[in-house]
Amino acid sequence: MVKHEDLAPNFRRALLKKVKTKQPYWTLLGIELVDVKKGWAKLRLPFSEKLVHPLGVVHGGAIFSLADSAVAMALLNLVEREERFTTVEMKINYVSPFERGEITAEARILNKGSRIAVGDVDIRNEKGRLVAKCLATYMITQQGT
Repeated sequence: MVKHEDLAPNFRRALLKKVKTKQPYWTLLGIELVDVKKGWAKLRLPFSEKLVHPLGVVHGGAIFSLADSAVAMALLNLVEREERFTTVEMKINYVSPFERGEITAEARILNKGSRIAVGDVDIRNEKGRLVAKCLATYMITQQGT
C-alpha cells in the first residue's frame, strides 16, 4: 500500500488546486488557504461587511468556520485515502473582536489516533493579537462505514 508520505508533493499540489477551485462555503465566507503541511495548516479570512452581526463585528460563526476548516486542512495530509473524518466536538474561546483587516487561523494536529484526532487553532489578527483559541476533536472512519 502506498502511504501519503510517498504521495505528499503530488497530493499537496492536488489538494491546493482543489481547495482553491472547489470550496463554495469558503467562497461564501471569503476563506482562503495560505499554506498546508503534514499536520499543520494556515488559513485567512479578510474582513467583510457581509460577516458582521448587528453590533458591527464579525459573527462568531464565521470565525468558528475558519477554525474548523483550518483543523480539517491540517488533518487531511495525515489520513489514509480510504479514511474520512468529521468534527465531533469543538471548543472556542473568543478573546478579542474582529472588526477590520483580516485574521489567520494556524492549526496543528496535536494527536492523530486510529479513530480520533485532536487539533489546536490560534486565530490572530494582522497585528498578531489573539482573536480566538480553539480545540477540536475529529472522528476518523473508513470510507463506507
